[in-house]
Amino acid sequence: MAKIYIALATYNGEKYLPQMLESLLCQKRPADCIIAIDDGSKDGSAKILNEFAQKLPLKITVFEKNQGHQTAFSTALKQIADLASDEDFVALADQDDVWLPEKLQVLEQALEGSAQDLVFGDAEIIDALGNKTADSWRALGGIESKLSLRTYLTGYTNVTGCLTLFRASLLSQVLPFPEGIPVHDQWITLVAAANHGILSITQKVIQYRLHGNNEIGLGHKNTWSGNLKTNNRWTKNILEHPLFNRLSKQDQEFARHFESYTAKRLQKGFLPGEFFWILKNRKDLHPHLRHLWQAIPLALFGTIGVPVATKFFGKK
Repeated sequence: MAKIYIALATYNGEKYLPQMLESLLCQKRPADCIIAIDDGSKDGSAKILNEFAQKLPLKITVFEKNQGHQTAFSTALKQIADLASDEDFVALADQDDVWLPEKLQVLEQALEGSAQDLVFGDAEIIDALGNKTADSWRALGGIESKLSLRTYLTGYTNVTGCLTLFRASLLSQVLPFPEGIPVHDQWITLVAAANHGILSITQKVIQYRLHGNNEIGLGHKNTWSGNLKTNNRWTKNILEHPLFNRLSKQDQEFARHFESYTAKRLQKGFLPGEFFWILKNRKDLHPHLRHLWQAIPLALFGTIGVPVATKFFGKK
């Protein structure tokens, strides 16, 4: 029987961590091993983990100094890679969410019945006090249930790590995380999409907590030019990674063009030659659009670079 491993990162999370760990205790399909990395917490997070180690299959590592969210998860996943077999499964856990009792059971059953490498569900939204504020994470954020591989290549994603379960066989390709990627779960999602694909289910599997100290929360905003820089770095990382060589020639060409396009857009005022390329690839660049006429204004704006957009349109 396949095992389920959980990677959990904690940092100054004593306020919500007990409730999160209690929700792991209540899983209808319990995890076989939980790798917990405390990232140099100054509060009682490490103590709470040790207390729950009497009830849960926890293996705990405590960093003396804070090394960052991504390093903590990377360390946890490396430990799982040393323990797990290819047929096992891996889940990612945030310290402040609440897992619904059927989460692992539902996601495991979905993956066992499919050929895909990763499955993700939906979530209820709760506030700092645990009050439900929205029935659906996807509905609240306008999240698409399915995206193309090319859309993932641009840095756009519809997957949040705490909603997922993925095959441990992916870890050999996921690790080590490339330097400069925005978040670890975005990279895991891309690797899964480039292999056997991603499965989406509509069932809610967690209560996703939004509060002032979230590491990454729904509605997190960057500046427009900042997002463009992030997307350019993301695609540049892909071009330099062995994963790129496993893409089809058509997808490789798309990734090269997108990286070049975003780099030029950061520097030049106008890029009129990109208009028809944007229209042609509108479903990958703007997956939320349903009609050609909706894409035309975006394609026109897509030919305007940062210098002009900043000066004349107030974009930052």
